[in-house]
Amino acid sequence: MRKPGDDGRDQVAQPPERESATSGEGYVLKRNLNREPLWQGKGPTLAHLDIELTERCNNACIHCCINLPMDDRLAQARELRTEQWQGILRQAADLGALSVRFTGGEPLLREDFQELYLYARRLGMKALLFTNARMITPPMADLLARVPPLEKIEITVYGLHAPSYEAVTRVPGSYAEFRRGVDLLLERKVPFVVKGAFLPPNGGELEEFIAWAATIPWMDEPPGYAMFFELRGRRDSELRNRLITGLRLTPEEGIALLTRNEESYRRGTVEFCQKFMRAPGDRLFTCGAGHGVCVDAYGALQLCMGVRDPALAYNLRQGSLREALTGVFPRLRELEASNPQYLEHCARCFLHGLCEQCPAKSWSEHGTLDTPVEYLCQIAHAQARHLGLLAEGERAWEVRDGRERVMKMDKEVGT
Repeated sequence: MRKPGDDGRDQVAQPPERESATSGEGYVLKRNLNREPLWQGKGPTLAHLDIELTERCNNACIHCCINLPMDDRLAQARELRTEQWQGILRQAADLGALSVRFTGGEPLLREDFQELYLYARRLGMKALLFTNARMITPPMADLLARVPPLEKIEITVYGLHAPSYEAVTRVPGSYAEFRRGVDLLLERKVPFVVKGAFLPPNGGELEEFIAWAATIPWMDEPPGYAMFFELRGRRDSELRNRLITGLRLTPEEGIALLTRNEESYRRGTVEFCQKFMRAPGDRLFTCGAGHGVCVDAYGALQLCMGVRDPALAYNLRQGSLREALTGVFPRLRELEASNPQYLEHCARCFLHGLCEQCPAKSWSEHGTLDTPVEYLCQIAHAQARHLGLLAEGERAWEVRDGRERVMKMDKEVGT
């Protein structure tokens, strides 16, 4: 920035020695975007947008909580059109959104993916892509190299060999396409990370998967993997739900996997528990639901990806992001539980945070927002016993000094 000098010539203005983070002093305004939005003023702001471009997928994974067949014409006909997605992206950018996540289903199934991706990038938004990598062709990889997403692509891996991979995806030839997509990204140096799903067909490959993931240049830590699988969020197939239930690990099997590296597990878990574990009380939404939002493939705006209850969805075909964020979601975030079992157990349980019980999980399991999910309760109690937070036979909602136990964990586990 330039300003007139005393000697009659323009000079480069020097910034003050100390720049204010909260006022307009000086020439630079610094702001921590993790704590406050970029845009300030009247009206709502939105930091990030999730969009599910389609529920259709070119895989038919045995464990998936949402996928529909790739050739499901009824689902495709209901999906938002290109211009409708562009309008939503424009609204999000106007509200200050700096990033968008494209997910599905398989988002690359959309013929207009490239158009929507470039539209988001031209709006100045970072793009996070969740994909199985099967549709990353040379032209798609070239696009991602030429116009970087500015976020690491996330690729889900279902096996490191064709038999295991295709036993999960149930699509012949899918493994070769996945490896081709990964190789194309590596050749063009497009940053990506991988994650997995621990399932019977690939269970014996875990160590191999971790070793392979370590060879990917952008993997800063070991890959995560799903193992406590969610039921169908649309509640559309009892048969599929029975299949998913049969794939779930027992709590004891899950603990054995989580604690393979005991020191690392305890160190990370203690820090997490001390920050986030406490009884939630009667309110249903004690998380970030409704601050960041998700638009499903058909234009329904949801508090988060998992909350599929139609009664809580907002129809973006007939409204706007601004209206939802100001007039609808604040009210939904204040909803309270009424289920007596939830109020007696979950509302009083200090393991909340360690336990994944939430309205989304209750909906997929029971069709209500506040029915406790026994499977999640068992997992949380198993972890708590392993960490020394509970004695055998103790139930967490009966414990009165739970928070004190959590804050003493560092001394007890030696971290």
